[in-house]
Amino acid sequence: MFPSILIVDDEPSILKSLSGLLSDEGFEIETASNGYEALKIIDAESPDLVLLDIWMPGIDGIETLKEIKKNNPFIQVIIISGHGTIETAVKATKLGAFDLIEKPLSIDKVIVAINNALNFRRLEEENRYLRKKTLEKHSITGSSPNIMALKEQIEVVAPTEAWVMITGENGTGKELVARTIHQLSVRADQSIIDVNCAAIPEELIESELFGHEKGAFTGATAKKRGKFEIANKGTIFLDEIGDMSLKTQSKLLRVLQEQQFQRVGGSRTLSVDVRVIAASNKNLEDEIDKGRFREDIYYRLNVIPIEVPPLRDRIEDMDLLVDTFFHESSKQNRSNKKVMTREALDLLCNYHWPGNVRELKNLIERLVIMVEKDVIDTSDIPAPYNPDIKEDVAPAENQLFLFDLFKDAKKAFEREFIHRKLLKHNNNITKTAESIGVERSYLHKKLKTLDNKALKGKKESSQMDVASS
Repeated sequence: MFPSILIVDDEPSILKSLSGLLSDEGFEIETASNGYEALKIIDAESPDLVLLDIWMPGIDGIETLKEIKKNNPFIQVIIISGHGTIETAVKATKLGAFDLIEKPLSIDKVIVAINNALNFRRLEEENRYLRKKTLEKHSITGSSPNIMALKEQIEVVAPTEAWVMITGENGTGKELVARTIHQLSVRADQSIIDVNCAAIPEELIESELFGHEKGAFTGATAKKRGKFEIANKGTIFLDEIGDMSLKTQSKLLRVLQEQQFQRVGGSRTLSVDVRVIAASNKNLEDEIDKGRFREDIYYRLNVIPIEVPPLRDRIEDMDLLVDTFFHESSKQNRSNKKVMTREALDLLCNYHWPGNVRELKNLIERLVIMVEKDVIDTSDIPAPYNPDIKEDVAPAENQLFLFDLFKDAKKAFEREFIHRKLLKHNNNITKTAESIGVERSYLHKKLKTLDNKALKGKKESSQMDVASS
């Protein structure tokens, strides 16, 4: 499909010559001799681009441009002017014109300007699409009353410049809330920069936040920009801020108050414009009472408080969450999408979920890997989610000594060892792999291998039982 162009000019000779030349270049052409006619055509046809004369009877080009951008902000407009001035160009650009071309027109300049404008329009469309996909990826799953209230809060707060304090237990999705707020804000075209205050050593966090100059300390072999500097014009997300030391809190306070700072080892004061979103799994008011968190920082950050509910307070979302995680895991592991029986779902609904949504997601990933069949039943749900399965340590250990061959005992030990470690880390495969010193991909393969062998052993045992009977 060829791009469509509307030419708006009160001179018939220009309409005729431009129409002919641009038609020869493969464009679909519409023409209008004044602003009123142009606006009617735009409402009916919605062209990709408008070539708009400035000086016309009735409403002039500037007023027509205002109306076009008010109702059709994504249509590109190139201004044609016989009396081009810097003032006119600046005014047109501020109103959203892509370019300004002076008469007499050069067809080469016109075609270059048109192609540039259409390429820009295409990039804008791609950005809108990617932003929509990002919003979908970071959307909050659920329709329970607590989650609907959370979504309403986010929709109200996001378009503002207000700073936000997000609280909630580990695994509830505080980072997801922060990213959603950013994606719905006017700063969405800029970056959101994460700072995990609990993961960065105290001696390095000042450099991480504010950057450092070359030679500022041992190992500072080059200048480094800090997180606040990188987040300029965007959003900075201070995750687990309750774990930040009092020393760092005092240095952070000035930045929060003045949005100014100096790099470590530097003397130049840098100014930034950032929106701050903070999060904590701790009760910061209790931390203030215990002298572990500064009250002035708390009130600086806690402009809009948002609390993310734990999974046990939104059990109505269990079915939707399980289905979503099955879809994500099957896509990631390139396997058939699994489903869960109502009885198995009821087991999950009755569990207290100390690790919240993150724990549920890890469990679903484990089930996708370890259960071959496409329908997950109660017998597939492990302890502690299934109360019918007891985690007795001694019997499991005693079973190892019933094997005659070392290789069989070794395999049984591997299976039990990995099972116990998965439980310890709430079925988080990445953390389990790190804790036992193996790669995540290796643990994935080992889980599949052990599970397949266990299934094979069950089938052989079943066949022997049938034969003996």
